[in-house]
Amino acid sequence: MEQPRTALAERIAEQRAGVGDPRALVGEMRRSVLLVPSVDGRLWSAHSGGVRWVCAFTDETALARFALHHGPGDRPMDYAALLGARIVDEIVPGLGEPAGLAVDIADEDGSMFFPPVTGIVPDGAAVDTDAAEEEGRGRGR
Repeated sequence: MEQPRTALAERIAEQRAGVGDPRALVGEMRRSVLLVPSVDGRLWSAHSGGVRWVCAFTDETALARFALHHGPGDRPMDYAALLGARIVDEIVPGLGEPAGLAVDIADEDGSMFFPPVTGIVPDGAAVDTDAAEEEGRGRGR
């Protein structure tokens, strides 16, 4: 029997179908508890397109699909259960580089990326604000 989708997975499906409300999607992401794989106590992330993406999953089934290809073999994959708001408000800015949240990346038709832009991450971590541009200039080019 298939597990019912989480509210966030439902909002992602609506958005991907072109009928979702982007603000409702971001709100649901912030309210949702997400499962973030960890290795040696560090949260799993990947670089793509100049952005570090924290990888998170809406439920254990989605995490298991990811673990089949990226897990530690015959051992269970460790993970942290974190509120989406904590990931984008605290963890992402703490990475010290452009970073966003990638949800359910093992599901080709169910994944969603929350990029490091205003309205998703704090202004100081967003790549589309004057504050981010000023910070970038302050690092010395």
